[in-house]
Amino acid sequence: MPIDFDPEKAAANEAKHGVTFAEAEPVLFDPMGLTREDLDAESEARFVTVGLGALGRVLVVVWTERDDDYRIISARPATPAERRRYEG
Repeated sequence: MPIDFDPEKAAANEAKHGVTFAEAEPVLFDPMGLTREDLDAESEARFVTVGLGALGRVLVVVWTERDDDYRIISARPATPAERRRYEG
């Protein structure tokens, strides 16, 4: 599926977390990625995936499906605990 995002949200995310959405895109296709539904999301079904980003960092990406696209909501570096779970 194609990746979509709001350019303003992407710029704000990079400023806040130091992660571009371009770096985060591969996380959604990581065969070893860990995905769970975000049960706190109220307006739409959202998912949280921990996986390997384009620069080799373990990232946490919040995303949703809209129409026929994956839409990235946010991305940040994984915490040490999240990284350990991913690295198993």
